[in-house]
Amino acid sequence: MNDTASTTRTKISRRRHDSLLARPEKQLLQWIARRLPGAVTPDHLTLLGLLAMAGAGAAYALQRVDASFLHLVNFCLLLNWLGDSLDGTLARVRGKLRPRYGFYVDHVLDSVGALFLMTGLALSGLTSPALAAVVLVCYLMISIDSYLAAHALGEFRLSYFRLGPTELRLLLVAGNLVAIQRPWTRVLGEPHRLFDLGGAVAAAVMALVLVVSIARNTLTLYRQERV
Repeated sequence: MNDTASTTRTKISRRRHDSLLARPEKQLLQWIARRLPGAVTPDHLTLLGLLAMAGAGAAYALQRVDASFLHLVNFCLLLNWLGDSLDGTLARVRGKLRPRYGFYVDHVLDSVGALFLMTGLALSGLTSPALAAVVLVCYLMISIDSYLAAHALGEFRLSYFRLGPTELRLLLVAGNLVAIQRPWTRVLGEPHRLFDLGGAVAAAVMALVLVVSIARNTLTLYRQERV
């Protein structure tokens, strides 16, 4: 099949979102979307999400000067949640869906936003730049696996082990609030940066998620396409 035919027959993948907060979050987003003024468009919200993530990265870098900038990080994460989560909901509520455009733009900008955030964290002094890079690579690898599965299996996963983007933002917010007062902690009597421990756990969990997802997707496709 040539590229043109493949593109023409592309099917929009079904979303699978079963995180802990998925149901109440959906209800809240729909409530907000129905009350937004008509001048606000999904593209405006998508841009807000990206700018907020850039702001969060900059605030992380500035926390090296003053730890109170971590409050600004949390505010930017709230704005990122609003923009990133509400853009698709607003399009659905208004009946103005652009599935392929929305899927592509939203997730490309998610990757750019993750780069902004982790670059700022690497510059913050809260964690080692090498560990921040590892976490970013793990995130991007999981993203790649999700996008490939969406194409090959017709299902796009937004959460793993009942954790989705919103839950991860809340964990990051909690870590920031603790780090304002106690950026270092002790494990077995040895001092460690709080975000080094959190980053190591996050990288390990994401690596496990990636391995399990690749194995499951490969097995599913193998069974569907036996020779």
